[in-house]
Order: sequence, then structure tokens, then C-alpha cells
Amino acid sequence: MQATLRIGTRGSPLALAQAHMVRDLLAAAHPDLLPAEIVIIKTTGDKVLDRSLSEIGGKGLFTKEIEEALLDGGIDLAVHSMKDVATVLPDDLVIDCFLEREDPRDALIGAASLAALPAGARVGTASLRRGAQLKARRPDLVVESLRGNVGTRLSKIADGTFDATFLALAGLRRLGLADKATGILAPEDMLPAIAQGIIGIERRISDTRVAALLAPLNHGPSALAATCERAFLAGLDGSCRTPIAGLARPDGAGGLTFMGETLAPDGSARLAVTTSGPEADAFAIGAEAARILLDRGAAALLGRG
Repeated sequence: MQATLRIGTRGSPLALAQAHMVRDLLAAAHPDLLPAEIVIIKTTGDKVLDRSLSEIGGKGLFTKEIEEALLDGGIDLAVHSMKDVATVLPDDLVIDCFLEREDPRDALIGAASLAALPAGARVGTASLRRGAQLKARRPDLVVESLRGNVGTRLSKIADGTFDATFLALAGLRRLGLADKATGILAPEDMLPAIAQGIIGIERRISDTRVAALLAPLNHGPSALAATCERAFLAGLDGSCRTPIAGLARPDGAGGLTFMGETLAPDGSARLAVTTSGPEADAFAIGAEAARILLDRGAAALLGRG
């Protein structure tokens, strides 16, 4: 009898919901497979809640300890929200299975739209991207740090600590909380985080058994979107310390259109780009967008030039 698969995940309600989703998909694809075990791993991002992500290390804060367990053999696969995954993975690990993307848009909690927020309203967010985008569009608002899981952030609006906040609509939908969104922001109004709404499953490169088990779960269009968007992020050397956003959308006819932007952290400047091409060139489309923005001064905007 083959050993039970061990799925590594963070312990937040959303992370657990996503891990259970993967377990259920594996069971459906492989009826003879033993039920997988969910292994909860506490990450640096879960432990340090009194500082912003940009202050304590950027991307990788929600994956480092999980990847260490994967490398050490303590788990067999890891489930990640791809927006939290660093552009360069540890040696010997790969993410080549992506679940179908949930709605990538940002949800506003506390108002029907950005325009509906009164001047001076206090908006809580731990995202440098969202903070910069908001300052660019509504410099009259007060942006303050708000970290914590979905429940924590919703409670801060309910008790009046903040007037509004943002959450990924994908996460709300996976938790059955989509009704908590008071407004949904079009990508043209607030471009989402890179790979927002996409779940990636990481494994050891050498583990051919897990590779074969995961293969039926991979959603090709979502994999291409993740490839395109992460190529853009990598080209700009992006992390949680840099406000970068992007979204790749298939056109239904074999093509892919990518919208990307980067901003000064205080929202005082913004560079945007749109590129397109065949889906098969997903990586090149994202990489080209990064090159265009670098040619237009993105390095200086991001504090590296």
C-alpha cells in the first residue's frame, strides 16, 4: 500500500480551505488513493503580525517554513496562494500544478466604491500595492497598516477601527464570505496582485509519484496566466517591498493580454503597460512588459535606480 500523502499548509481558515480543496480534488482524480493528511505549518508571516510584510522580508514569508518541510521530507506537497510565492523557488522544488483561477479582483469592504469613501476615511491594508494604488487614486484618504486573516480584517471594519479595507475576492469566495464585499473593483480601477486567485501546488522535483498524481489537477489557462504574471514580477525583481500589479487574461481565441503596473510606494507616480500575444508565449508576454517598464524608468520608481 502506498503511503498517505501529506499536504503542507498554513493554518489560517483560507489556507486550510485551499488545502482541503486540493485533498478533495486528489481524491476525485484518484479514487484508490488513501485520504491525504493535512499538515499545518506556522510560517514567519503568521508569527509576526505587528509589522508590515515589506518590513520583515517581503515575499516568501508565508512559504519559507513550508518549503523547508518539503525539502526535509516532512510533507509531500505544499499548497500556496500564488500571490505569496517568491519568484525564485528553492533548488529541488517546483510548482507545475495550478488550480483553476478564482475571480482575481479586489473586494472593497466598507463602501460601495473608492469614490464613495468620504475624504479622510481611514483605510486599513497591509499590502504595499493596495496602499500605493489607493494613494494614487485617492490621496485624501488615510492609509494605515492592517494585518491579519480574513476574519480579523472584517472585524476591524465591523467595530469601526477602520472605515474600509480590501480583501481578495477569491479568498472571500473560497470561504463562503463573498457577501461581505460591499464593492468589487474592476482591474481597470485597481489592478490585482500578481497571480491573485491562483492556487499553486509545490513538490520536490524528484518526486515522480506526486508529479503523476498532480498532473490531472493542473488547469492549463491558469498555469499560463501565472507564468505570464510571474515573468513580469521576476523581470522587475519584485517582492512585497515593491508595489507591482498585473493580470493576464485569455481572449478566448488562443491569445493572452497582460496589463501590468508599478507605482511609487507613496502613490506619487505610476507606470502602466499592456502587452499581448499567443498563449504559448505567456512567459515572453510578461517579460516584455517588464522590459518596457524598465525602459521607462521603473527601476528608479521602485527605488533601485
